Amino acid sequence: MLDEAGRDDIVVESAGTNAWDEAPASDGSILIGVERGLDLSQHRARRLTAPMIEAADLVLVMSHEHLARVRELDSTANVYLLGGYGSGAPRAIPDPFGGELDDYRATADELEQELKGILDRIKAT
Repeated sequence: MLDEAGRDDIVVESAGTNAWDEAPASDGSILIGVERGLDLSQHRARRLTAPMIEAADLVLVMSHEHLARVRELDSTANVYLLGGYGSGAPRAIPDPFGGELDDYRATADELEQELKGILDRIKAT
């Protein structure tokens, strides 16, 4: 999406509040990635840390629990729910982990829609 938008001024990183370091993407994520032309076979999880948060200009999370955990790690974090950040109506996005493929598809669709709105909101530097 960043390439398509011509945005080389944004760096995106991923980490989980309960992730196991070096765990591969779930089977559901890999399959939905294939459907969307994304290769997640080399993706490895990493646990979110305070230094990661401190280094970030913006932290976007999927749930209220994630929001609370980020604030525990860094009370000054610039953190928001990803759901609604681009549209102005904050809301949690359900984690499909362990669910059916349709759950993964629905989450991927929602994330894609939100990310498009976020790109519009983040001004070029």
